Amino acid sequence: MKPDLHAEVNKNSAFLDRELSQLMFNRRVLAQAEDKSIPLLERLRYLCIASSNLDEFFEVRVASLLAAGAGDGALSSHPALVATLSRISNECHALVTDQYELLNTQILPEMAAHGIHLVRHNERNDAQRSWVKEYFDTEVRPLLTPIGLDPAHPFPQVVNKSLNFIVQLGGKDAFGRGTAIAIVKAPRVLPRVIRLPDHLSKSGGMSFCLLSSVIHAHISDLFAGREVIGYSQFRVTRDSDLWVDEDEVKNLRQALKGELVGRQFGASVRLEVAMNCPPELSQFLLDQFGLHQSRLYAVNGPVNLVRLNEIMDHVHNPELRFPPFFPGQAYKPGNQDIFAALRENDILLHHPYQSFQTVIDFIRSAAFDPAVVAIKQTIYRTGMNSDLMESLIIAARAGKEVTVIVELKARFDEEANINWADKLEQAGAQVVYGVVGLKTHAKVALVIRREEGKLRYYAHLGTGNYHPTTTKFYTDFGLLTCHPGMSQEVNEVFIHLTSLTKPHRLTHLWLAPFALQNEIIKAIRNEARIARAGRPGRIIVKINALVDESVIRALYAASKDGVKIDLIVRGACTLKPGVPGLSENIKVRSVIGRFLEHSRIYYFRNDLAHDTYLASADWMSRNLFRRIEVAFPILDKALKRRVMAEGLTPYLKDNMNAWELEADGHYQRRKARSKQVHFSAQQHLMETLGTPNAHLGE
Repeated sequence: MKPDLHAEVNKNSAFLDRELSQLMFNRRVLAQAEDKSIPLLERLRYLCIASSNLDEFFEVRVASLLAAGAGDGALSSHPALVATLSRISNECHALVTDQYELLNTQILPEMAAHGIHLVRHNERNDAQRSWVKEYFDTEVRPLLTPIGLDPAHPFPQVVNKSLNFIVQLGGKDAFGRGTAIAIVKAPRVLPRVIRLPDHLSKSGGMSFCLLSSVIHAHISDLFAGREVIGYSQFRVTRDSDLWVDEDEVKNLRQALKGELVGRQFGASVRLEVAMNCPPELSQFLLDQFGLHQSRLYAVNGPVNLVRLNEIMDHVHNPELRFPPFFPGQAYKPGNQDIFAALRENDILLHHPYQSFQTVIDFIRSAAFDPAVVAIKQTIYRTGMNSDLMESLIIAARAGKEVTVIVELKARFDEEANINWADKLEQAGAQVVYGVVGLKTHAKVALVIRREEGKLRYYAHLGTGNYHPTTTKFYTDFGLLTCHPGMSQEVNEVFIHLTSLTKPHRLTHLWLAPFALQNEIIKAIRNEARIARAGRPGRIIVKINALVDESVIRALYAASKDGVKIDLIVRGACTLKPGVPGLSENIKVRSVIGRFLEHSRIYYFRNDLAHDTYLASADWMSRNLFRRIEVAFPILDKALKRRVMAEGLTPYLKDNMNAWELEADGHYQRRKARSKQVHFSAQQHLMETLGTPNAHLGE
């Protein structure tokens, strides 16, 4: 990245550029792929993650900027937007170049040294070429439908991020016409990474080839009697945000089902071609997709790096992966059921270091417990296969009152959520789709039991999704409690979401969009008041993103009053730390490690009251004003100490995976000084909370 990229746009601003900050996060992910201390296949995985992140950046962020520019005239009439898109383009091109340089000069050669070969056509021996030819003839060619372009065969619809080929032909077609361009779509049912038989690999190793390479090698076979003058693989990235007018549609679920099909053909935002693609072909594609030359990415390798993940499904060499990690158990049933345990003490869960199974068991126990009369739960992401959803279905079929608030517009999880909504309704559950215009992002569940003639409430509140897969590699906190005040307020939130009435005044929970932003700013200002009075003011926050200007301004003001502020922000951060007269008491760091940092923690010292909140919300305007979010306090003093000891202090000590943000928007990796003990927060937590005697490592 150019050293002056941030400075050039932000030298007179109190805020950093959001899009560039998001791309800097991707730089930090790519740095993991470059780190030779990390096992080789994990480095490949980080490279794939960086590529996937960039895909989503184009599908969402770049797409939204382009849509904003197109909304009221030509893009050229928005010079500030054009300048922003130009800066984004420069950095994205640099990122893509670095990704493929890393792949070709480090990752693939080191994989080959370990007997894992990705063989291109010109690298295959005669036996390998013969096998690939047979594979093409028997498995690939029958599924291909080459389309020669003419007035009767216009340019075909190209699915978002799909693999395609453009071919330039010489000579005449079968009807004596000089059709010059053909398009070939790669079948989506075929694997993108193909393993060759072991006898065709070097002794003890394994060899792979890409579907794109197989088609490239035999593309002339598709055009008998024609000369293939030039060709290239290509992939187009499209706007993938779903939009429906929620005020107009009568059935949001049915409307979204229709939109899911259209998502594959949203507005084009990026074109990727092979580096050796003839210029006239890439220009032809740009014209077809209505893209500017700056949206073209000519890459030195496969147009979709994410597909290289498939190699890891075949390679089982433990030396090339992180050592296995086995989560600890925060709650062991023994002779006591979970409800009896909660009547004695709250249970704090820290995933993935502690098993998510406790949450699954909580809902499953409720489904089968005859004393349970009702279960309520929000669903943002849960995946296609979910024990939690199956338990809710069982509970509904058993006649319990089951209410599920399903967020149908959880980006890229819409289809799974629609499917679960259908199944839950069929089982007799009451399914609600949240509030029109607002995403329900809160992570809360409630179980109501009849005990000794009275109703008792048991709640789970979390910082992450009810998704059993992501809980294995996202860091998140969850709280199980039957605290009367807090659990009854959880019920008030559900009543608010289903009835659409104004929520009652909440004493414990901070609910967005009604109170969360105001409570955060009030807590920040309280620390500033304490500091002005000469007492220590202290704020520590761990979130995924910080871009809301109202909160940032409050932090700037608190810094001027002497409050010491540490912000642990994994992704985009538009606050400028360490600026004299503005933010000299603020430090910002980002931790990138084996697990994805996802927990949200707000800590305010408050004259030794140590106010500690866990939340579903980052400090972004969308979370504070356009989503249903819940922040909840940790009331038990011992659990407060745990949140500090596990969720904050280790991350402030980390000198292996931490990056510190500078005022100009760049990040510097923090390194242990000479004679200083190397400390990784994630490694520390695995060793502290994981199952004893398991093989641990990062």
